[in-house]
Amino acid sequence: MTKAYSRFLTAFFCLFLGGLLVWHILLPDREKSETENRTLAQAPEFSWESLKNGSYTEAAEAYFADQFPLRDSWTGLKARAEQLIGKREFNGVYLCGGTLISKVETPDMELVEKNLDYIRRLAEKTDTPVYLGLIPSAAEVWKEKLPAGAESWDQTGLLEKSDMDFRTVLAAHAEEQIFYRTDHHWTTLGAYYGYTAVMEALGRGDETLGPDAFDHQALPSVDGFQGTLYSQSGIHWLAPDTMEFWVPEEGLTVTAWRSGAPEPGTLYDRTYLDKKDKYSAFLGGNQPLCVIRNENRPDGGRLLLIRDSYSDALAPFLAQHFSEVHLLDLRYYRAPAAQYAAENGIDDICVLYSVQNFISDRNLVLLTQ
Repeated sequence: MTKAYSRFLTAFFCLFLGGLLVWHILLPDREKSETENRTLAQAPEFSWESLKNGSYTEAAEAYFADQFPLRDSWTGLKARAEQLIGKREFNGVYLCGGTLISKVETPDMELVEKNLDYIRRLAEKTDTPVYLGLIPSAAEVWKEKLPAGAESWDQTGLLEKSDMDFRTVLAAHAEEQIFYRTDHHWTTLGAYYGYTAVMEALGRGDETLGPDAFDHQALPSVDGFQGTLYSQSGIHWLAPDTMEFWVPEEGLTVTAWRSGAPEPGTLYDRTYLDKKDKYSAFLGGNQPLCVIRNENRPDGGRLLLIRDSYSDALAPFLAQHFSEVHLLDLRYYRAPAAQYAAENGIDDICVLYSVQNFISDRNLVLLTQ
């Protein structure tokens, strides 16, 4: 390599970096990445103290990384390049043909045992029957789709502690699209099979409705559904998922407690279909408390779901059989669950979590209040 050519490369590289810096300065900062579905770091406020303790430089590094020009395109290009050299795991997500499957890391077993104990203690605090439902992740049900040698925690032992046999019913339909290809949640079809497992565990399996009893409404969307695994992995070239609403809204009344006071809710919030977080169309997404009432089943009983977001797609099916289905999210609801059950005449309590959330959740301790 000649000296002149070396100088040319050095000058070109400096100009390239300088151009990116100028571009970064001229571009307005973004508050959120729709592709990654997260809030982006903003310019940190300078102080000598933050500079001395290192927090300023850390915040500045995060800011420049998040606000980098064409960040979304670069992350997608990075994932594509890694795929070409044979990589199959991308930020904890496996690329399995046209499907993304989240890797389940080995959990802190002490935390898992504590969470199981919290549910046992809830059962001791109330006369209402308490059921545990653990929903296996796609990495468990779709093991055969994982790349050869792919690591993911074996969920079998924990699933045996579940009162609801989601594993058997989902495994029986593993050839169907029971999980989204770009998201960690189960599809409406998967939630339907989950509903049959809940009804069976509650001793009401004979009431279960067949899939033909529902209207399989595919939802129109310009961009399709590109879920959490699409955002997390950087794999942006897969075809988007299609979402479906099955349960009719007629006869069902939804009340939401988003800010501590009751307000009208909806079974399906279609405004989310124009946003990145389309899964939140089910019941309007995360909220402390939500109640679905069925005016056509006055004697159906009251069911309390202490749950994660998987129940958002499940609850509409259960609402066909119960007078009231109450959904309580411990991430936002802080009052005692046993007290809530007593005050609202709850007949059955189901603690429903996906395995991946259950093994890392630190809010279940609230059940002991």
